[in-house]
Amino acid sequence: MVMLLTVREMEVFRSIMERGSITAAAATLGVSQPSVSKSLQQAEDRLGFKLFIRQRKRLIPTTEAEALFPEAVSASAAIEAVQRLARDLRAGRSGMLRIAITPTLAHSLAPRAVAAFLAARPEASVNLQIAGVRDVARLVLDHRVDLGVILDTAGDARLVVRDLFALPLGCVLPNGHPLCSLAKLSPRDLMDHAVISVARNLPAGELVARAFEEANVPLRLAAETTQSSVASALAAAGVGVAILEGFTVMAAAAQGLQTRPFVPALDLHARVLLSRQRSLSKLASGFLDALSGCGD
Repeated sequence: MVMLLTVREMEVFRSIMERGSITAAAATLGVSQPSVSKSLQQAEDRLGFKLFIRQRKRLIPTTEAEALFPEAVSASAAIEAVQRLARDLRAGRSGMLRIAITPTLAHSLAPRAVAAFLAARPEASVNLQIAGVRDVARLVLDHRVDLGVILDTAGDARLVVRDLFALPLGCVLPNGHPLCSLAKLSPRDLMDHAVISVARNLPAGELVARAFEEANVPLRLAAETTQSSVASALAAAGVGVAILEGFTVMAAAAQGLQTRPFVPALDLHARVLLSRQRSLSKLASGFLDALSGCGD
């Protein structure tokens, strides 16, 4: 398809229509009058009709020019929008960022990281997909998301695994619980009390079970769940003492619940998964910065 008007010729035409003369159009565009005259002549030659008629040193738009002008304004606005979006994408200020994240971090870490990320990029948007560790890894490998965030590790050579920070286990207690008098809680302190934990097939649940086994203390499991936020809510309802990862414990403390460190200190590692076959976008890099800031 032959282009009848170049972007430059469209700019010149629009400027002459708006300013009323070649001299004013040249000043607006920051070019010489001969340059504007040449672009106008090329546009008319390409179109096959006159855009302006000279009358007493004035340029009078033809009927064709009057019909073409509104479309030229719309086209110019669209071109400017494309240019602006391209600049924003290059600077990492706009576009859709797709993230896969495990449930625990989706409830605890993601809200803080997304809020910080979007505060600096109001034109961007985030799509969060909640999945288990294996599914997060698969979504990253299939390039259906830009990055994954997990509380675990993923042993696939096609993935780049980056450590974010360690999250120590902590305890959430209902207000008035007898163990609120202690500064720290160990398996031995909890041996005669009901415990709430996430499922043992999850990293935090595995650490809790191992800690009780190594202390040779029976684990009185009152409730088990796949969601840390649910375990915290059960503790708030008085079901027992929940032993959970750090961000959920922090969220519980913010809600007015009692929290205590769990000893021995056991860390869970928050990690980012990236594909080796895909370069990191500006948006993804910005989100990594937001994630790292949440560990401060």
